[in-house]
Order: sequence, then structure tokens, then C-alpha cells
Amino acid sequence: MKISDSAKQRKRILLGASGLLVLFIIFILLYTRFVIPPAPPPIPEGERRMDKFGTLQIYPTLEGGREWFITMQNPFDDEIVSFTSDIALDQESDDSWRVNSSKVRIRVDTLPGQEEWKNVEMTGYVKMISSTLTTGSSEFSDQDEGNEDGNSLDPHLTWRARGGRHNDMVPCEGTALNGGLYFDGKVSWKKEIWHTGGYTDTRGVSDIPNSLVNKWIGWKTIMYNLENDSSVKMESYLDVDANNNWKRVSEVEDNGEWYADTSDEEFYSVDCDREKDYIITNSGPIATFRADNLIFDFKNFSIREIKPPSIQ
Repeated sequence: MKISDSAKQRKRILLGASGLLVLFIIFILLYTRFVIPPAPPPIPEGERRMDKFGTLQIYPTLEGGREWFITMQNPFDDEIVSFTSDIALDQESDDSWRVNSSKVRIRVDTLPGQEEWKNVEMTGYVKMISSTLTTGSSEFSDQDEGNEDGNSLDPHLTWRARGGRHNDMVPCEGTALNGGLYFDGKVSWKKEIWHTGGYTDTRGVSDIPNSLVNKWIGWKTIMYNLENDSSVKMESYLDVDANNNWKRVSEVEDNGEWYADTSDEEFYSVDCDREKDYIITNSGPIATFRADNLIFDFKNFSIREIKPPSIQ
């Protein structure tokens, strides 16, 4: 049976296309193997250490690096810690502390001569009880810090670092990487390039299927620089059953093009000398445990300057 010229031509085209596809696949495999460095894995769980509260560390403390642990007997008894004004703490029967406030900021500062917070692992155990908002309420009592996003009324926790004061008097100090955990089980990351016109959209969003309400859970946010301080990696971990079984639930890498979610006119209305997709690789004197519109118990807060996995 004679094969037509058109059939032969189709066969040659198919063979040629198949050959190009094979070459393309080989190129991708070689490129990812030898050109793109793999993301450094966390320290194997068997090699991790415990902190002074008995909480598992994801990354080890940098040799000579700062460590801070909350004073559980009296959280106010610490010269580098400041709380939202007029906040009341009630000690529970299990020695944890309860907060009932629409605005909670537990700020851990830096004394003269100390290294600022930079590559850090922030950890805390919390029990989210309920929202402080009544049904239909539109109140938002965060005038000092501004409404950071359209969902600020949703009860949530945020561990943040890499900035200074967050108020309108010193807007350029208000940089932050914010690792958020919401009452409904959503987790995410958000960047603040200046306060308050430099907030980005959220990234690393995921939903936790387990209920996180009225039970003790652990929450960690971790940030560290990569590639000679040209990019930054953010990771979030949950200990859903408060048994030191930490699981990574979100991760984001910022190496550019993560822009402030505001108009150019608003963003450049304050002269902070930063691009609209500024990468927050800088350190900052204040790290903050933040909560909005939430009644919750807390214990065993800590911040450690870690040895980034890129230099293990």
C-alpha cells in the first residue's frame, strides 16, 4: 500500500514535534537540577531542639543570637515589653492569661546595643475563645494603626517583625512582615512597606480544615533572608492539637513584584524612598504579637534570632 506524500509529511511533522518535546523536557530537567537551587529544607524533626518552655524549634537559635521568652508569672514585668494601653490581663487556672480586647499589641523592643530582630522564629500558644464584636457591629478600634485591609473586622492573630513603631507620626518606620491566623481557620501573609499606605494583598493563603476555636493551638511565624539578603522567605506553622506536632501551613518567598495594594498617588504621598514592591530584608527594633477583635488565652510566647536554613 502506497503512503501518500501528505501522510509522509504529517509523519515527519509528528516526529519532529516529538523530538522537540523530548529536548524541551530534558532542558527543563537540567535547568531545575543545576541552575535553580532547591529550597533548603527545615531541620529534620529528630534533630530539632526544645526551647525553655519545651516547645519544639523549627530552626536553631543563631549562635550568640537574641532570645526572648515571656514572663509567664507576670507578663508586664519586662523592661522591653509594652502592651496596648489600658489592656487587662486575667490569669486563668492553668496559669495562662486571658485578653478581652478589640486591639491587642504585645511589643517586644530592642535595647541600645542589642541586635534588632531580623531572621526570627516567633512562637506562641493561644486559645481563641470568641469575637469581641457583636452581630452587625461595624466598629474598628484601631485608629492608631489604621485599617490594614478590608477584612480587619474578622477576628485574627498576627505575629509580625522587621519594623519599628506603627503610627501616622512615623509612617516609614512601619514596615512589617505579617503572618496572620484567622478565627475561621484561614492563614496568610501580608507585607507592609509603610504605615498605612504600603500594605500588599495577601499571599500564602490556605484554609485549615480543623476547628481552631476553644482549644489550645500553637502558632509560629518564621522569616529569614535568602540570596545574600536579596529576598526573604516566610513560613507559618500550626500545632493543631498543642502536642508539639508542628506542620507548615503557609510559605511565601518575596523576591520582587509583590506590590503595595494602593494607588501610586497614595503610596508615594509619603517619601520613604522605597519602591512599590520593596522587599523587606531589613531588620527592625520591634516584633509584635497582635490580635484584633478577639477574646483569647495565651502562654509561652517567644522570639528567637535563628540560623537561617540557607547557612545550615
